[in-house]
Amino acid sequence: MRIISGKYKGKQIKGFDIEGTRPTMDRVKESLFAMIQNYVQGSTCLDLFAGSGSLGIEALSNGGKICYFVDNNPKVIQILKENTKQIEHSEILFLDYQESLVYFKKNHISFDLIFLDPPYQKHLLKESIQMIEEYQLLRLHGILVCEFTDEEFSSSYSLIKEKTYHDKKIRIYQNEM
Repeated sequence: MRIISGKYKGKQIKGFDIEGTRPTMDRVKESLFAMIQNYVQGSTCLDLFAGSGSLGIEALSNGGKICYFVDNNPKVIQILKENTKQIEHSEILFLDYQESLVYFKKNHISFDLIFLDPPYQKHLLKESIQMIEEYQLLRLHGILVCEFTDEEFSSSYSLIKEKTYHDKKIRIYQNEM
């Protein structure tokens, strides 16, 4: 795995082999960032269920202002620390996704760009999106990127793009409220 564009282009990313993680393949990541490229520059990002941190690092590489990486797996946190060692403006939180969303609410931290790529078998998108909406963590005109396989969920945000890559699906929502 590597960073595909921007400031950190070519940087190798560790963590593709950690149990319970499922990294976004380069081809999918390239297509995804082509879809959201106009929203990345200067953005405050959240990579919830961060895994290797590939999506958040890609956002920082392409002009994101800061990225918060959240995961609750100690092995993943160690890999995230290694992967972001030379990456500016990255904050790693070793928290459960629910605890992290409460933390952001309490500390008045909101986002322009949120990546949601939870473990597929746990079906956590619906609850994550509900909490993000309830706590108003996505700024006006902010983008929510959801990666999933077969989970059923919806959002009060506007669906602006949807794409399927074999068994993987990506939905991109925008907060227009």
